[in-house]
Amino acid sequence: MTIWIDISTLKHRLKLMDDNKLIKAYPIAVGKILTPTPSGTYTIINKQLNPPAPFGVLWMGLSKPHYGIHGTNNPASIGKNRSHGCIRMFNHDVLELSSRATIGTKVFIHN
Repeated sequence: MTIWIDISTLKHRLKLMDDNKLIKAYPIAVGKILTPTPSGTYTIINKQLNPPAPFGVLWMGLSKPHYGIHGTNNPASIGKNRSHGCIRMFNHDVLELSSRATIGTKVFIHN
């Protein structure tokens, strides 16, 4: 079993994968035009429960400094290009994702 995350910035969709099998897809918000979400392959390097605002209930830091997958205090932003480059999720979704995606999980971000 190899858990990994596939993020499409164009589709505003994060997919939790087990090898080539889809476990679950989630709606997300991504970076604005001036602060786009970076494409590439990264790793989840840390997790923080109840981080400072505006990161919602959970922060999962990526191996690209200053970027992460996190909850939001602005659920209306999900499905849009609203962040400073991070991947925003509904708070209940990021908690569910975090229970399956451990530190070391690969994250592939693309258009």
